[in-house]
Amino acid sequence: MTGDVGGTGGAGDGRERRNTEIVLTAMRELFHEKDLTALDRYWAEPYTQHSPRMASGLATLRAAVPTLVGFSWEPRRTAAQGDLVFTHSLVHGWGPGPVVIVDVFRLEGGRIVEHWDVVQDHVPAAETASGNPMV
Repeated sequence: MTGDVGGTGGAGDGRERRNTEIVLTAMRELFHEKDLTALDRYWAEPYTQHSPRMASGLATLRAAVPTLVGFSWEPRRTAAQGDLVFTHSLVHGWGPGPVVIVDVFRLEGGRIVEHWDVVQDHVPAAETASGNPMV
């Protein structure tokens, strides 16, 4: 993972910091290292998936990860509130071109049990109306 990943949003507490560390470690081990045993360490059933491209349950992740070619997840910002962790990332290999994703993870007992995402095609800063980068 690369990028300037920030801490939790607001004052936070130890739980929010731990949850953020769990999410970053889980995503690195699963998606970068392709270590499917990370699912056993960091996720728990029932795993509820709200992404329109994926079904609920860990079997979906277990089947999808080995098929990802050229995948990279580069979190640039994180925030946490209560049992939720938010990441704002640049991702390659999820679609035909780079995408910007905001992921929301809900943890229970130190395990990821729920996920939402918002996916948008990446537009270089020079091509945005504001001239500002998306991530």
